Amino acid sequence: MHELFPEPIVGWIRVGIDRPIDIAGCGLTYAVGPDLGELSPGDAITVPLGRGNTPTAGWVLCSCPPPDPPLNTVKHVLARRNAVAIPPDLVRLGAWIARYYLAPIGPTLSSLVPSAVKRGTGTVQRRLLTQAPPPDECPRLGPAQKKVLHAIQSISETDQPIERRALRDLAGVATYGPIDALVRNGLLIETRRSDIEATWQATHLPAAAAPTPTAAQQTIIDDIGEVLDAGFSVHLMRGVTGSGKTEVYLRLIEQVLKAGHSALVLVPEISLTPQTAGRLSARFPDQQVALMHSALPAAARNAQWSAAKSGEARIVLGARSGVFAPIPPQSIGLIVVDEEHDASFKQDSTPRYHGRDVAIRRGQDANCPVLLCSATPSLESWHNANTRNDWTLHHLAERAPGLSIPRTRVVDRTAERREDPGGGAIGPTLRAALDRVLDGGHQALLLLNRRGWATYIACHDRRCGWTLQCEHCDVTMVYHRAGEVPGRGYLRCHHCHREVRLPKICPDCGGRPTRLGQGTQRLEEELLAIRTDLVLGETLVRMDSDSMQHIDHFHTVLAAFQRGEIRVLLGTQMIAKGLDVPGVQLVGVIDADTAMHLPDFRAAERTFQLVSQVTGRCGRGEMPGRAIVQTMDPDAPSIVQAASGETEAFLNAEVMMRRDALLPPITRMARVVIQHEDLTTCEKRSERVAAGLQALAPDSGVTLGPMPCPLPRLRGRHRREVLLTAITGQDLQAWLHEALAQRVLHDPAIMVDVDPISLL
Repeated sequence: MHELFPEPIVGWIRVGIDRPIDIAGCGLTYAVGPDLGELSPGDAITVPLGRGNTPTAGWVLCSCPPPDPPLNTVKHVLARRNAVAIPPDLVRLGAWIARYYLAPIGPTLSSLVPSAVKRGTGTVQRRLLTQAPPPDECPRLGPAQKKVLHAIQSISETDQPIERRALRDLAGVATYGPIDALVRNGLLIETRRSDIEATWQATHLPAAAAPTPTAAQQTIIDDIGEVLDAGFSVHLMRGVTGSGKTEVYLRLIEQVLKAGHSALVLVPEISLTPQTAGRLSARFPDQQVALMHSALPAAARNAQWSAAKSGEARIVLGARSGVFAPIPPQSIGLIVVDEEHDASFKQDSTPRYHGRDVAIRRGQDANCPVLLCSATPSLESWHNANTRNDWTLHHLAERAPGLSIPRTRVVDRTAERREDPGGGAIGPTLRAALDRVLDGGHQALLLLNRRGWATYIACHDRRCGWTLQCEHCDVTMVYHRAGEVPGRGYLRCHHCHREVRLPKICPDCGGRPTRLGQGTQRLEEELLAIRTDLVLGETLVRMDSDSMQHIDHFHTVLAAFQRGEIRVLLGTQMIAKGLDVPGVQLVGVIDADTAMHLPDFRAAERTFQLVSQVTGRCGRGEMPGRAIVQTMDPDAPSIVQAASGETEAFLNAEVMMRRDALLPPITRMARVVIQHEDLTTCEKRSERVAAGLQALAPDSGVTLGPMPCPLPRLRGRHRREVLLTAITGQDLQAWLHEALAQRVLHDPAIMVDVDPISLL
């Protein structure tokens, strides 16, 4: 069907529609009329979508030639949107993410810009008033003007300027007329400022003197410094905990700033940004450090985004989404990814990108070096650094001067429990070490990577076999104690967050339910029983996602721990990284086996990383630290080698095992998950998807499945999966895109995770 009265067309563009359509595509084609002017990549526009031509938000991807053959129905761009444009280099990056991770292009582009920026939060001008110096001759004032003048004189100079509305309310006048008259007469000075401008005022710590680099640090600084202006390259710096990796990248950032460029630093957790920001501000007191993460207030997020885009801030620090900071590509001189191994860099919702890999891609586009740092590198980075010509491996094998490697002991909890059957989670060895450390006036960290009080509820009668599971998920519910009363509490599913009360009787046999398994709440209770000198919330603090409800609370606790006010800090994996407290003389790992036996080929790698990272938190002062690792499997290589600091031996052995099994990083993997409320429908669809993928498999492609996911049902939906592996990333991408073209993966209930880091 052709248009009866065709509109004039001056060009054609491809548009990323802000809807979950056009998976991994190139956008939809629209005609541009003469009244819109020139449209550039990243411009925000509105286009008609669907049979009803619903006005829909979109982003310009690129110009394109007229469709060939011509379209039956031509749709025109409706209008420009009053929204911030996405920088062209981020449009290219977003298009790459959509293609690589099989995500809708429009929502992917939309996710690159914080919602506060899209809404323009904080850009409204605030009218602020300050009292002017008294004139030589005061004009005649009315009663209302005198009330306003008296009101502003009643507040101190430190509380000025005052907002226009606040002054009107303070003076008790009905309108703004008296205030405006005083401004016209020069008795009040009015300034206009947005919340963004107010937030731009950076705060810095006192300038810190740079320590003298060690010979090993200086070698890395020199080696990377020589190629800072040589274009794109990737560097993996593996250094033991406390070896001074931060000092290396601070020195490199200093060189980048002197050359007139900007630096982008990424950390895996929001909680690590204040500590890293403090170090950056102390080292570079004349530079503004822009923070980019989701925990910032809306106006602050807009302010930091704008500061990065304008060049006001030449150092940008962020969590995973900080990789999308709008730094002009020609300005980026260095990208640093700290703790590059951390799973938090992987997004668990669409688009399922990995922040480290996107940072490398951005370094390619900006033609600048990328520095990855970790004491326990991911196997992917370790393999790349040892096999690829465009990657370089650097080592820091010793701790910085004044720091000592902690003495680590692996304790067999099975043997201990035979000798002490009535003991709790803290075994005799760890208990004795804890007493010595606390009696000596030092501090301790205790890690238990399980939340709650009891990890599952079962019938007291072992012959019954009943356990309480979530109605919507195939997982046991976790008991959480509420308040100080022992009998009070509730059960929570940590996946769908459903909460129920603890049943009084077993529904199968009428017996008594019992609470089994250890969580951080129970460990907290045990500590208070064996160390009566500890005070909950003061000298003993629990740090997990249940107790740390707000990011400010997290920072308050860490500051108190740094000052030595908290004697024992216990918690989940959030205490395993980033802490640098000289007073910590003991680290205790309550149960090193929590992740080791999960049905995931990365389980050993994650266990090694967690144990290595947390034991590295001690021994950062003048005295050597000690680490006690409790485990039911004391001979497991991941635990033994983590305790002895044999990082390279573990990584090399793990790579060989993956090579024998043809698993990443030797191959490339994608996980296809099919979900449905009805089990039969889920199984049939998964069989159909698996057959379709198998038919399209390349020569190096292998399919595994369909099979139930390790968690077969979540949030009321049954789950089946198909795993795909191919020798190269190119083969895997071609396979997936052909499956999209053949509509094998077109169902919205299908989730595709490229380069998955978890198979649960």
